[in-house]
This record gives sequence, structure tokens and C-alpha cells, in this order.
Amino acid sequence: MNVIDTVQWVPTPLDQVFPFFAQPENLGELTPPQMRFQILTPPPLTMKEGALIDYRISLGPLPMRWRTLITHYDPPHMFVDEQLQGPYDLWHHRHRFTEKDGGTEIRDTVTYRMPFGPLGDVVHALAVRRQLAGIFAYREKRVAELFG
Repeated sequence: MNVIDTVQWVPTPLDQVFPFFAQPENLGELTPPQMRFQILTPPPLTMKEGALIDYRISLGPLPMRWRTLITHYDPPHMFVDEQLQGPYDLWHHRHRFTEKDGGTEIRDTVTYRMPFGPLGDVVHALAVRRQLAGIFAYREKRVAELFG
């Protein structure tokens, strides 16, 4: 099992930050352009517990479909998406939002497991860990630009 845990503070009130993250259409704003993010679920998309969101991304030269289920939704403080279909054996992403110091603290915790057992662990060590770090670094930069 692998874990990514990031924390970012922005000087923008919670009542402005959470609604942005709670609109699935905005995920493209936080995804590196080379991943060619595209939502496949027809509009309107409503974030709520039980919502299914389908999209396409490219990991390197490979386009792939990713389907997530919103398993918890507690506005304006938290939501969780879990991968139902995609590149991982397990993907559980908890998004938490807390008022702090006149702004908002955004905390992302992703628990994930690679497919293919030991072979997946080797691929993770050689490429995936670095790729995910780059995706979250891009996301942090974009969030700072959008809410800084």
C-alpha cells in the first residue's frame, strides 16, 4: 500500500475554495496538460455521495478510462473519491478543507496500490511514484495560481 499526503494553505475563504473542488469539471484545471484530461460523463455533473464520474486521461502514450465513485460528501469540509476502473488496484482519495489563519487548508490523502503484485511495485519504484509526485506538484502550483 502506498500513501500520498499533501497539505496546502491558500489565502482564500473556505466558502470559495470548496465549491471549486466540488465541481468535477474543474478537475481539468488541476491536471497537467500532457495527461489530456477529458470528462466523459455527460453534464450536468452534481457532486454528491454516490455520484459516478467517468473521464479519460493519458499516462504517457497510453490513453485510459478512469471511473470514480464519490463515497463520502460532507460540504464544505470533505469528500472522498474511489477508483472503480483505472490504472490502480486501489485508489482512495480523501480531500479535506479546513478554515485556517483567514484562509483554507487543503489536505489530500491518497491511499493506493499498484496492480500486478511485485511487478507493479517495481514499476511504482521506477516511474509511478515520480509521476504522481509531479502531478501533485502541478496541482499545488495551479491551486496557488487560482487562489493565491
